[in-house]
Amino acid sequence: MTDTVQAEVIMSFVVSEELAFRIPVELDFASADPYAVRLTFDLPGDAPVTWAFGRELLLDGLSRPSGEGDVRIEPASPEHLSDVLISLQVGAERALFRVSAAPLVAFLDRTDRLVPLGKEEVCATLEAVLDQILTEAPAG
Repeated sequence: MTDTVQAEVIMSFVVSEELAFRIPVELDFASADPYAVRLTFDLPGDAPVTWAFGRELLLDGLSRPSGEGDVRIEPASPEHLSDVLISLQVGAERALFRVSAAPLVAFLDRTDRLVPLGKEEVCATLEAVLDQILTEAPAG
């Protein structure tokens, strides 16, 4: 059984109301870090940039404004749940992305089949990693 879920989605990088660029974005989820999802933006000419945030934040943002601080996710329209806005901020710089909700829902469904929401067991995973480190550590 695989312990990761990956998907590529096309997002619109919204520069202004009149200008947006469509870009591929990689979504990643690993059972070893079951509370997080990662979005990797790989733009030509730039090094890939990865943002990690809570899987539950992504889920909540599909239906209502969610998030505080650097990551905010919300439906593009309160009447229709067809598109989602993802806002990423570093200092005064902000990037806004628009994406169809359907591939996000499909991705989250696959993550839930791998590690159901509410059934995450990070402590057991951390204990296993610590045991491995201590077992492999040289004596003395």
